[in-house]
Amino acid sequence: MTVDQALALARQLGVERGDAQSLIGHLTGRDRAWLITHGDAPAPGAEDGLRRLAAGEPLAHLTGWQPFHGLMLNVTPATLIPRPDTETLVDWALELLADLPDQPSVVDLGTGSGAIALAIKAACPRARVTAVDFSADALAVARTNGQRLGLAIDWRHGSWFEPLAGQRFDLVVSNPPYIAGNDPHLPALRHEPITALTPGGDGLADLRTLIDAAPQHLTPGGWLLLEHGWDQADLVAQQLSVRCFAAPTLRRDLAGRPRASGARWLG
Repeated sequence: MTVDQALALARQLGVERGDAQSLIGHLTGRDRAWLITHGDAPAPGAEDGLRRLAAGEPLAHLTGWQPFHGLMLNVTPATLIPRPDTETLVDWALELLADLPDQPSVVDLGTGSGAIALAIKAACPRARVTAVDFSADALAVARTNGQRLGLAIDWRHGSWFEPLAGQRFDLVVSNPPYIAGNDPHLPALRHEPITALTPGGDGLADLRTLIDAAPQHLTPGGWLLLEHGWDQADLVAQQLSVRCFAAPTLRRDLAGRPRASGARWLG
């Protein structure tokens, strides 16, 4: 199969041209500009890859890579694929860190591929960053990403704050599972780990757990930042207020939807 034939097949299968070009470029080791001028070049493996794309397998799993906040991260089926909307959480964290003294302490809970922790460390090298995940497989991917990027992270294996007994941080960030267990969009995400997507029920269980436990691991004046569903902002703000966090604040994602909530723990 040639490049042109592969792109024609992509159209027949309903695969977006940009995704098809990215896949073919990965398989051939060429960029999009080269593909445009070399339509008769062979594209080995393209047919199988395009059919897998058309069947719903994520492009990131076929290539093994996903860009996030200026970094290129290795991803596998053991990790959630980092989304651009989560960069909202990173940008907010970096704004807060800019106002903190040298070597602020940060922990990313449920790190997955390490996306949030690594993006924060890359943009704020003076931060002391810890990252936690209960999945040993996901943590292995994150650790490999950190080594390849040359970013020093303290990787911890465990559930949420469990491996952090007695430790306090200036900033706690997390993109926890928050999709409701009966959400109709879950089947389309079947190639990603279900435990990274939903805690079941109304989707708020892990958010509640983090809000309840965070004060024991925050320095006075420290911040808790949480990603959540677009329709969960009011409930998260209520939980933060009940736990006596000060003045919960909201950030919106690229589409203008409520995406992250945060508040300070005054101690």
